[in-house]
Amino acid sequence: MALSKNRIKYIHSLELKKNRKTEKVFLAEGPKLVGDLLGHFPCRFLAATPEWLSQHPKLPVEDVSEVSEEDLSRASLLKTPQQVLAVFEQPEYETDASVISHSLCLALDDVQDPGNLGTIIRLADWFGIEHIFCSPNTVDVYNPKTVQATMGGIARVKLHYTSLPDLIQSLKDIPVYGTFLDGENMYTQKLSSNGLIVMGNEGNGIGKEVEQLINRKLYIPNYPAERETSESLNVAIATAVVCAEFRRQAASL
Repeated sequence: MALSKNRIKYIHSLELKKNRKTEKVFLAEGPKLVGDLLGHFPCRFLAATPEWLSQHPKLPVEDVSEVSEEDLSRASLLKTPQQVLAVFEQPEYETDASVISHSLCLALDDVQDPGNLGTIIRLADWFGIEHIFCSPNTVDVYNPKTVQATMGGIARVKLHYTSLPDLIQSLKDIPVYGTFLDGENMYTQKLSSNGLIVMGNEGNGIGKEVEQLINRKLYIPNYPAERETSESLNVAIATAVVCAEFRRQAASL
């Protein structure tokens, strides 16, 4: 069955945040990603090749279209379409800051690149971090590029968009970490198993308002210390380095 022009137009419209917000849905593409998300979010619509559908005879989806690869490529937002695409309903999560008191969480201050956000969600999933708190200006988690970059991590990591200053001020004595050039060497500090790790914008780092509320400033040392090097690390890579050290210390207790 061919996809109608209206259906293809609708799928393409989900590239825009305002349309995703109005419809309360998001797009996912590819066998791995769609397979990971099918059990987690209600699926409004799925289009797939006969080959993919024959391997998945029992789908929890009412609206399924069997399509040719040519049809799929017309609907897809990817350069190389991959057998299946699906439109899922956006989940609604309650923002509960109390999780920070007993687990390690991330906060993102105006991260702008969809790929960086997706990679950070994937990292959080790998390191067992279940909650990410994002400033309102952080890129939309349901941007198709972000969803693809999560590699399924979006199924297990909950994102909350909220005022970071308000959130941090509500935490009282809980450790709030951030990375700065004038921070303490991360590898010489005792890191806690709970708290909030704040990561900043790609160009400007952590904003001044949030910086004033951070009570544990860390520095990721370059090696060797005296060698001239890049000004900073990519935010997703920096997140990986920091999370790995937190988990390493937790594992050695």
